[in-house]
Amino acid sequence: MRRTVVPGDPDVVSIDTRRLWAGGVATACVAALAAWVGVLIVQGALDVDLASTAVVLDVSDSMRVNYALTAFLLALVATALAHLLSVTTPKPRAFFSWIVALMTLAAMIVPFTREGETAAKVGASVINLFIGLCIGSLLTAVLSRTVLDAERSWQRR
Repeated sequence: MRRTVVPGDPDVVSIDTRRLWAGGVATACVAALAAWVGVLIVQGALDVDLASTAVVLDVSDSMRVNYALTAFLLALVATALAHLLSVTTPKPRAFFSWIVALMTLAAMIVPFTREGETAAKVGASVINLFIGLCIGSLLTAVLSRTVLDAERSWQRR
């Protein structure tokens, strides 16, 4: 027996897409700023040279700009992932949290697989942890206010 979907039905996922993506862009801005500050601390205050392999986007001569743009892009990708999980999976919060945690862990390990000084590897790993925490915590908060689903709710009851 096929069920007719009616807008506003409590069994249907309701997403405030505009606010979700506005929150995703805001999260991307915070992640970019976190990356920029992290590089400023590691390179500026601690005088440790980070390897250019620490970033995905290499569009500038500035490590701070490249790291910030990489963090911004990754936060938008995470927003798209959260949106997709919200409409397709039975427990989107659990899947999203696990994916962000594992990707953050991978981003923390990658610097240690590259050539370079230990201090640079530790610096990049800490910056990546900070970015992952920003993206995970902020997008989870955004999702709790923009995704409504009676069965698979982001909200805790």
